[in-house]
Amino acid sequence: MKCPYCDAADSKVIDSRPTDEHEAIRRRRECLNCKKRFTTYEKVESIPLMVIKKDGSRQMFDSQKLLNGIMRACEKRPVKVDDMERVAEEIETAAQNLMEHEIKSEQLGEMVMDKLKNLDEVAYVRFASVYREFRDLNTFVEEVNKLLKR
Repeated sequence: MKCPYCDAADSKVIDSRPTDEHEAIRRRRECLNCKKRFTTYEKVESIPLMVIKKDGSRQMFDSQKLLNGIMRACEKRPVKVDDMERVAEEIETAAQNLMEHEIKSEQLGEMVMDKLKNLDEVAYVRFASVYREFRDLNTFVEEVNKLLKR
């Protein structure tokens, strides 16, 4: 496994355990060159999932892109990286479990918002403001009011 820090090819596994859903194996590794640690996931290869974008174009599902969006929403919030990774894994698993070859980006976005609503309300509003393309303050206030009514 190539080190994401120094690109060295040799690393050793320090810890290995299944994810909560037992769908993958989470491995903590240490680079033998730079000694930094990183996490990898091993899972059964599945049928590729295509995401249908709003404009109708299709692209391969990218779990890293999903995680990056969640991390941007949670930036400067008291949310642990492990929790963000767990949410991304849960969404990916749910999307794969639909047993479809394609999923609409809107459906993925709703899944993310549903998870973020329970994880961190500020992260939820941040993600929703980008995802739902809030055009003005009223739209933003309406979304916050929905949260407050919960």
